[in-house]
Amino acid sequence: MVRTGLVALWVAGIALAGPAAAEPTIEIFRSDDPQLRLGTVAFEGGKTLQLTVGIGSAAFRRSDAPDGVFVTLSDRGPNFPCGEAKELAGIDGDALCTGINGGRIYPLPDYSPTIFRIEVKEGGFRVLEAISITDRDGRPVTGMPNPLTKATTETPIDVRGQKLPQRASAIDAEGIVELSDGTFWIGEENAPSILHVAADGKVIRRLVPAGSEGDFATAGYPVEGKLPAILSKRQLNRGIESMALSADERFLWFVLQNPLANPDAKAYQTARNTRLFKFDRTADRLVAEYVYELTPMAEFPGEEKKAQSTARISELLAFDDDRLLILDRTERTTKIFAIDTRGATDILGSKWDDPATLPSLEQTSLAEAGIVPVAKRLVLDSSRHPELPPKIEGMAFFADGSLMLINDDDFGIDGRSTLVARVRGLDLR
Repeated sequence: MVRTGLVALWVAGIALAGPAAAEPTIEIFRSDDPQLRLGTVAFEGGKTLQLTVGIGSAAFRRSDAPDGVFVTLSDRGPNFPCGEAKELAGIDGDALCTGINGGRIYPLPDYSPTIFRIEVKEGGFRVLEAISITDRDGRPVTGMPNPLTKATTETPIDVRGQKLPQRASAIDAEGIVELSDGTFWIGEENAPSILHVAADGKVIRRLVPAGSEGDFATAGYPVEGKLPAILSKRQLNRGIESMALSADERFLWFVLQNPLANPDAKAYQTARNTRLFKFDRTADRLVAEYVYELTPMAEFPGEEKKAQSTARISELLAFDDDRLLILDRTERTTKIFAIDTRGATDILGSKWDDPATLPSLEQTSLAEAGIVPVAKRLVLDSSRHPELPPKIEGMAFFADGSLMLINDDDFGIDGRSTLVARVRGLDLR
């Protein structure tokens, strides 16, 4: 299978313990590609924002791709909550959003989440291809919230404060892998869901939490309730933000960005236990669910007093059927861990997937419940490397096994730009 060589190169050396390694070396790549310019949006009485295309919500490289060529992903498009309108757009967000519950401003509501193929080489990076995600009839999907009844959702508004329609076909694309047949699997944050997407960007099907299928009746592509129903209890904007692929392409991995709001948002705010899933593409079903403990806020310098929900997971990268890299982050700091699911407790289909179980998994001491989480070992901490950008959300391997990282620049709303980093010398023994 095409990825075997790369996996063998790395698995031969990975372990979850060992002596401290020398500091890695980091190279930063920038781009002036005009395809990354999205244009301007003016807010009456406020700022005019120069927007860029945020291509760094995820990354992946097939081992048969040329060295330095990756697929990356944009999410739902430029957006921000009403409470940040003054800082970002220079307008009174409270006035703009008066009478609107859960309002979020979308300056470009017709933006379509897009798959990018980029080339990273000496001197910078450039876009080789852009593939808009569409329904089965070729109509581009947007990043608007879905009209959810089984999960919380938002009210989208435009730059004038007018409500925008929610759309059943819309996705918030956040994780990606590419198969050897040219199709993609994408992790989606809103529903939450996972999607199989054709090489031309058409959605083949979308898998959502069981019982929520009716919310997507008008999506314009097949929707199946194959994920545990309890995933509808995800906290708003904290769904599935990652996707990983096993060497033989049989297994997909995905993880909830944060613990569920189970039984309520108060539990989500303090919990560290989140859910890591393994999906067998051959059997077309989930085959395992493990618990991953998010990094405690005490380990994020300068953010120790913030709520535990500040930390979140934004990416996965698989070595084989059992071992992965996982990316924990805040808005300021990124921590990458090597994790091993061997020996961890499989809770799939157990009482912990039943919303009636109290205290819930999110409220439970794993040790007291007899649950063994996945093992983890820190391999990179961006607080020791200020040259790395904040909000890293994409992670992949170059051909030589060095690590590619890319940030989500939020479409340049706050003035940031997309950067790619190449990290050599990580201790992955």
